[in-house]
Amino acid sequence: MILKTLISEDLGSIGLSVIELLNSLGAETVDHVQYCDEAYLKLIKARKDGLPYRLLITDLSFVPDHRKTTIHSGEQLLQKIKDFTDLKVIVYSVDKRLHKVRALVEHCNIDAFVCKGRRGPADLKKAVVAVSNDEKYFSKEVHNALSDHDELEIDDYDIQLMSLLAAGKSKQEIKSNFDLNNISPSSISSIEKRQNRLLIQFNARNATHLVGIVKDLGII
Repeated sequence: MILKTLISEDLGSIGLSVIELLNSLGAETVDHVQYCDEAYLKLIKARKDGLPYRLLITDLSFVPDHRKTTIHSGEQLLQKIKDFTDLKVIVYSVDKRLHKVRALVEHCNIDAFVCKGRRGPADLKKAVVAVSNDEKYFSKEVHNALSDHDELEIDDYDIQLMSLLAAGKSKQEIKSNFDLNNISPSSISSIEKRQNRLLIQFNARNATHLVGIVKDLGII
């Protein structure tokens, strides 16, 4: 039996397709909201009424509009409800970055991550069935986020450094960016050491090769 479900998705067409999918699986109660604030309020009210939602399906990215909001992304929503241990969570998103998925698993206790795309609806159906049976589900594109391989043992500093390398920034420009954003260490020697470590870690020949590898892995 499909659990009482709340869909948090700003695009109405996608929300409707998810509702249809859940109905095809025999869902009895499905609600859809387009703002994270509204999702949070519904989750809180349902718990207070003694009729809590058991499954949340949410996107990560929500396009801002005229309406003022305090919760601007699915990730912020998940941070606010991470202590709702009785709530299953499926993330349905185009964001395939492995470090992002891993952070959601480790810090927000998500049960499934489904990548939007050609196989998205089929994968989402599998994910709903899996979490309804107390199982986990991750699309093939992001399944490596559950791995303990060294390529995932990177931090925000590494991500920022590789993102700037991908943008074609020189070491001096990277240093200036780090100084401007209070990122430490920011000396050129420290940047060179970290870049060399990443080259070894990913078995990359040079910075261009490194950027190509981490993009293929979905890290940046």
